[in-house]
Amino acid sequence: MKTVATPLPYDPALEQPAPDEAQTIRDLEEALRSIGETTFANGGHGLRTVHAKSHALLIGTFTVLDGLPAPYAQGLFAKPGRHEAILRISTNPGDILDDAVSVPRGLALKVVGVEGEHLAPDEAPTQDFVMVNGPAFLAPDPAAFAKSLSLLAKTTDRAPGLKKAFSTVARGAEQVIEAVGGESATLKSVGGHPMTNPLGETYYGQTPFRYGEHVAKFSLAPASDALKRLKDAELDVRGRPNGLRDSLIDHFHAQGGVWELRVQLRTNAETMPIEDASVVWPEEDSPFVTVARVEVAPQESWSEARAAAIDDRMSFSVWHALAAHRPLGGINRARRDTYAMSKDLRARQNGCPIHEPRAGALPVR
Repeated sequence: MKTVATPLPYDPALEQPAPDEAQTIRDLEEALRSIGETTFANGGHGLRTVHAKSHALLIGTFTVLDGLPAPYAQGLFAKPGRHEAILRISTNPGDILDDAVSVPRGLALKVVGVEGEHLAPDEAPTQDFVMVNGPAFLAPDPAAFAKSLSLLAKTTDRAPGLKKAFSTVARGAEQVIEAVGGESATLKSVGGHPMTNPLGETYYGQTPFRYGEHVAKFSLAPASDALKRLKDAELDVRGRPNGLRDSLIDHFHAQGGVWELRVQLRTNAETMPIEDASVVWPEEDSPFVTVARVEVAPQESWSEARAAAIDDRMSFSVWHALAAHRPLGGINRARRDTYAMSKDLRARQNGCPIHEPRAGALPVR
């Protein structure tokens, strides 16, 4: 295993909140509340204010590898072990769109029954990893994120036909940019993402986290041959509003999947900032190293019963975490109260309490 010789130490002083950050977070809450109230008014059901549409809801296992070098044997990964896990594969808008609107994909992973000091000790002991299929966040900080989210809130649940048409144009423009060696995160975020299979994607936590004595970013990469073969595999969802979900159902009926959870330790203060989430930490400074394996067996990957148990009665948050993996930086600080507000809003709308699952008592099998 290739390791990093000199990871930088964690220090609370690494975080430098902006003077107006509290107001910015209130603005973010209002934008997310607007999205949640709009979708509920139009559909009569409380949805997540981001990543509303699930495509696969999976039950699996999370195994911490044995023999990790000392810099990687931190927090959850300090000793080998096996845990129950829940995975939710989604797309990022806060409204339920036809899959012909091609947008970034997300994968949320919940590790259940995690021992240690937790940031939310009153909840069941879980460790969540919230990831999307891009190595850096669209916005550098909460202020920039608030501006983009306010625009998104204004388009929620409006003109779905135009969104489909725009997505087709945006995908074409993105293909032109990529053909000359570029990439546009903005185009991908608004409907220009390539129409490929979500199971072939590598997912990234994007933001920094405490990693015991150090600081790190997380990634989840396909490890089994069945998933690796789906990298950049095109999907035709024309005429199938739930084409992504249907494709994943077909896959998991026949076979399971294996992913590797990887860690990138912070080794360079200049190239690996804490407060700018839009910067990709260079892998030449610090490679991603595998610390755990996620496995799912063939199963019914989506059903109304699973949606009721996981979409409606469960939440995923970077703040469901061990103190050893405290979220760092402005984007993560903004997530704390906004995620909690969104969860509480959804619970009130659906009259359905949201609880963290406990080991041996998952809400669905």
